[in-house]
Amino acid sequence: MAETQRPLSPHLQIYRKQVQMMTSITHRATGIALAVGSLLVVCGLLQLAAGEDSFNRFKGIIGSPVGVVLLFGWSWALFYHLCNGIRHLVQDAGLGYEIPQFVRSSWLSVVGSIVLTVATWAWVLMAGGAA
Repeated sequence: MAETQRPLSPHLQIYRKQVQMMTSITHRATGIALAVGSLLVVCGLLQLAAGEDSFNRFKGIIGSPVGVVLLFGWSWALFYHLCNGIRHLVQDAGLGYEIPQFVRSSWLSVVGSIVLTVATWAWVLMAGGAA
């Protein structure tokens, strides 16, 4: 067979990490985290339906430092997925495809999710938590 000179597909080592690439990957990861975290919410609802003692055990587990970190991460994933989803809806309408707008909206979804997460947790903690 004759040897042909075909171009090779670029590998990940060739691409420079950009905010657009990272937000796309993070959007997928937060979708998975939300699906897994939803199982925790369902578990809490089942414990609530099982009775007060069962739900108190669940609150003890979810109120532990590890549980609070999981809840904080899940709430950030929720807000990030929400902000980035709104960004995608705007792009589906045909807006924001220029590179500067695309980069700006990517950063806006990251910053917006952090602000929403911190504001929500500040409100929850000032209100006394789940107690």
